[in-house]
Amino acid sequence: MKKNLLLLAIVVLLAIIPLFIQKGAEFEGADGEAEAAIGEINADYKPWFESLWEPPSGEIESLLFALQAAIGAGFIGYFIGLMRGKHKEG
Repeated sequence: MKKNLLLLAIVVLLAIIPLFIQKGAEFEGADGEAEAAIGEINADYKPWFESLWEPPSGEIESLLFALQAAIGAGFIGYFIGLMRGKHKEG
């Protein structure tokens, strides 16, 4: 139990410390940075394809990303629990 609390505290600290170290920094995704870098290297670059659907707002995009992460975490947790249960049975 102490080990789990220690690990949880470390994860929380790893998430919070950068906010205090880099005050005023913009914590954005790498997509925009990559697009800007490509534009600087080659202004005539044309993307290979366009998105089929663009979310109507950044909030919806964040919601979908969080939902994707939650589904993935749920699947991983289920799989680990299933394997652990099978290991205990036999």
